[in-house]
Amino acid sequence: MMTATAGPGSDTAALELELETYRRELTGYCYRMLGSGFEAEDAVQEAMVRAWKGIDGFEGRSALRSWLYRIATNVCLDMLRGSQRRAQAMDLSDPWSAETPLPAPSPENTWVSPIADERVLPAEADPADVATQRDSIRLAFVAALQHLPPKQRAVLILRDVLRWQASEVAELLETSVASVNSALQRAKATLADHHLDEAEAPSQIGAEQSELLARYVDAFQRYDIDSLIALIHEDANFTMPPFPLWLHDRAEMAKWYVGQGAGCQGSLLLPVQANGCAGFGAYKPSPDGTLQPFSLQVIELDGDRIVGLHHFLDAAALFPAFGLPEFLEAPA
Repeated sequence: MMTATAGPGSDTAALELELETYRRELTGYCYRMLGSGFEAEDAVQEAMVRAWKGIDGFEGRSALRSWLYRIATNVCLDMLRGSQRRAQAMDLSDPWSAETPLPAPSPENTWVSPIADERVLPAEADPADVATQRDSIRLAFVAALQHLPPKQRAVLILRDVLRWQASEVAELLETSVASVNSALQRAKATLADHHLDEAEAPSQIGAEQSELLARYVDAFQRYDIDSLIALIHEDANFTMPPFPLWLHDRAEMAKWYVGQGAGCQGSLLLPVQANGCAGFGAYKPSPDGTLQPFSLQVIELDGDRIVGLHHFLDAAALFPAFGLPEFLEAPA
């Protein structure tokens, strides 16, 4: 654990700088707790404000990092009180038909939302630690975490993802080591019930996956649906929050692309990194001749096939969070 300390009389600028060094890892922690990138950033900001207001009472008896995690945990627990569980579409219904009319969109707090890797993953760390943290922000894992009671969720993240000692977690949660170990066992059993013990981690982007993504971009931008569908695994999932639609059949996906999804023809894709996976900001043609933000795509890969296509349609909020431009000029 880090042992940096601060206390009364600390230089204000130095203290602000020291607190800021923890923002990225705290955002990752709060994202796993809350299932929303926007809520995670709100939680971290609130934790920073509480830390700043309470710094005179911090005498350096524990690591500053531990103290900040305690504050952030309490903020998350407060935010989770009475809130509904965020989910993926696959958690809520059987697969849909591509021809089923879309219902009204579900509220934002229904869904696990995406987050940019650069906001949560360490910039410099051991590759094995980065791989673990990347695995633990994938959409399916974050959705499964939402099945856990909040304190179990905190225990599992702190112990299994962040590698805290049981004694450290017990001190943070003001409980016993035995209670922490019991909560961890129950949390792991719940995740096993949701088959997270069998799930594959997102593939590292090697040469094969880079080629697959290039072919996906080419097929999508040309709107060559036969070529596009050929890249998709037969057991892939296709989702489109905030609509509860999800597809689990390549034939249905093909129907969607040429049916209700035909407005995507002529789109351009800009690459991003989201939830430990490749992603794209999709811009589709607008009547004014520009290309306007439409969806944030998170693309899950397994070997030489796409196994997940998740299209988040809250472009107005998500594109700025991923550093994507407000619009694109149509190609000449």
